[in-house]
Amino acid sequence: MSHEHPPQSQDAFLSRLTQSIDRMPRRLRQCAEFVATHPERIAVSTVAELAAGAGVQPSAFMRFCREMGFTGFSQMQKLFRQDYAQRWPDYQTRLQSLHAQGSDSAGALLADFVEAGRLSVENLAHSVDPKSLDEAAALLSTARTIHLVGFRRAFPVVSYLSYAFEKMGVPAVLASGVGGLGTRHLFSPDDAMIAVSFAPYTEQAIELAQDASARGLPVVAITDLVTSPLMRLKSTALLVNEIEVGAFRTLSATMILAMVLAVAVGARRSGS
Repeated sequence: MSHEHPPQSQDAFLSRLTQSIDRMPRRLRQCAEFVATHPERIAVSTVAELAAGAGVQPSAFMRFCREMGFTGFSQMQKLFRQDYAQRWPDYQTRLQSLHAQGSDSAGALLADFVEAGRLSVENLAHSVDPKSLDEAAALLSTARTIHLVGFRRAFPVVSYLSYAFEKMGVPAVLASGVGGLGTRHLFSPDDAMIAVSFAPYTEQAIELAQDASARGLPVVAITDLVTSPLMRLKSTALLVNEIEVGAFRTLSATMILAMVLAVAVGARRSGS
């Protein structure tokens, strides 16, 4: 059943999608699954490109748009373009905003980022479910090899995990993407994966996590929103939200979470 009114934000769209996807006909469900995995493509793709990605005809994708409450694809794309520009402006725009606010001096930035980091760390105690954290540590501690996936902004997180696991003697493989080399051929049912991705989500990370999950590997997802594509996998999710300073997000809470996870896994393995 289609909705009378279109969603007013990307988060509202993805929330509606999550609630409706199981009731959709097969072709529309294909559209929904593709869009849920690749929401960043909507703002920059044509109907034909999105339909091809979902494996359906363009007419089916148009029906999907109407099912979600839009008059057509152009209205849906307009929402994503506006929302994307507002939430994730380019770096030059972010710097101009800081300058306009008079908060671009090194001293002012230090104070702002320290405060943002403090608030982010405080929020971590409420956003991460302790049971999920224990479950993640238990899954990872019994894995033969831990595959670490995270690109762009998330890459420092998995790089740290790779370093920490190496120092603890925990077998781990970092998917760096250097030279276009992949790590899929290393996946084994006895392995596990830590996948890290934040909005706007990195397609390569989502696809690797999907592949690992399809092969039966347990996936521990470090992400930011309940509408994250990683939440659609059968994963153990650890949610972390970072406070922004002029649209620049810290990694303060995320790095602490990564450290806690690494130490918990190392302690379990050394004690077994």
